[in-house]
Amino acid sequence: MSSFASKSVFSALFAFFLTAPLHAEMSLTSADIAPDTTIGDAFVFNGFGCTGPNTSPALAWEGAPEGTNSYIVNVYDPDAPTGSGFWHWAVFDLPASVTELPQGAASALPEGAMQARNDYSANDWGGPCPPEGDTPHRYVFTVYAMPQEKLGIDETASGAVVGFFAHTSSLDSASFTATYGR
Repeated sequence: MSSFASKSVFSALFAFFLTAPLHAEMSLTSADIAPDTTIGDAFVFNGFGCTGPNTSPALAWEGAPEGTNSYIVNVYDPDAPTGSGFWHWAVFDLPASVTELPQGAASALPEGAMQARNDYSANDWGGPCPPEGDTPHRYVFTVYAMPQEKLGIDETASGAVVGFFAHTSSLDSASFTATYGR
């Protein structure tokens, strides 16, 4: 490669990196549940043979892309013996200014946010409670950055409907998985 060509390539790359927007990758964390660990008893469902306090865990996220106007947070168990998994929590229309939910937030969501009906038939956090003796189930915690402020649905929506919006129009997302068995 000639000296001129290598200087031109270098100049073009340098200019690209100076003008290209930086893409921040989203991340999702929890002070209560570390990825790839077992979910503690503080978050277990109270019913279906389980006797937990059914408290939603603390979640925090960062790195949403430009154009984010709201968030969806959901928790899904793909191992539930239903043929379609199990929605434990689906929060939507979280304002873009909200980047964390404290422990127990299902009882007091930020203004404007809504909870869809989970597969326990409640508009609430529904903690893990897999069938006794099953291999521990995976619980996938995900936050989605959404371009719209409101999804245009209400609290009668199912977790699957919220999941539809998340998978068809999110700008970015972040997830972690934890397990629980009994």
